[in-house]
Amino acid sequence: MEKAVGFVGLGIMGACMAGNLLEAGHELVVHNRTRTKAERLAQRGARAADSPREVAEGSDVIITMLPGPPQVEEVVAGDGGLLEGAREGSLIIDMSTSSPILAQELARAARNKAVGMLDAPVSGGDVGARDGTLSIMVGGEENDFERARPLFRVMGETVVHVGGVGAGQVVKACNQIVVALVIEAIAEALVLGSKAGVDPDRVVEVLSGGLASNKVLEVKGEKFLSHEFAPGGKVEYHRKDLGIALEAGKEYEVTLPVAAFVDQMFGVLEAKGRGGWDHSALLTLLEERSGDGTR
Repeated sequence: MEKAVGFVGLGIMGACMAGNLLEAGHELVVHNRTRTKAERLAQRGARAADSPREVAEGSDVIITMLPGPPQVEEVVAGDGGLLEGAREGSLIIDMSTSSPILAQELARAARNKAVGMLDAPVSGGDVGARDGTLSIMVGGEENDFERARPLFRVMGETVVHVGGVGAGQVVKACNQIVVALVIEAIAEALVLGSKAGVDPDRVVEVLSGGLASNKVLEVKGEKFLSHEFAPGGKVEYHRKDLGIALEAGKEYEVTLPVAAFVDQMFGVLEAKGRGGWDHSALLTLLEERSGDGTR
């Protein structure tokens, strides 16, 4: 077991992931921009640090779970960042959804300080983070992956080393395309069924039992039916993820037409003030475009 584990980024998912590590017996050093979130874990036995650099100075392995590429770059390589405090032989694991290109750049900077780095984004939302059942896709060196595997096993159920540095972020981009398109497809189906006079509960029941069955429906089904869109995965974050996927498409000359369309739909939701809603709120946009009375 690693002597000390650092964790930076204690949002909806990060707080649960860090909490699971704490419950598993790991000594934990935590930091969050909003200090009250770190203090909640400190009340459970973690040590709250004042900066990412301080986290790195007190840890052997440091995990980040941040909103996106700008925050990842700042926390890892910025002033007072992890690379300023990391010791030779330390390992940084970025579990944020970020850019494959940035992952490669930061890994090179880490290697220059004899620090290992993995990109290990996750799928499974707030439920998976809470239950320790996340799917974790890991890019980086094999020996770093094996070192981190015991920590991944605490936070996730499906842990796959998908390739070299940046590969984890590429696979996460692929994952977010599929999730976005499935959410949109479910929303279309529910609006069509409702407008035709079929009870949405019955639509969900049938979809859940046939070839159309999927994890999104399993995890988000109640949100679609109740129209209670407290965020597990926020609209604004999923739009950010699709932006990363579309940039990767440009980089690798891959056309992603439907992903681009759903990205625009998320943009409309943001313009309507729903960026902080759960991404299943895509349903509301289709309902509005189809007229009232769909619920």
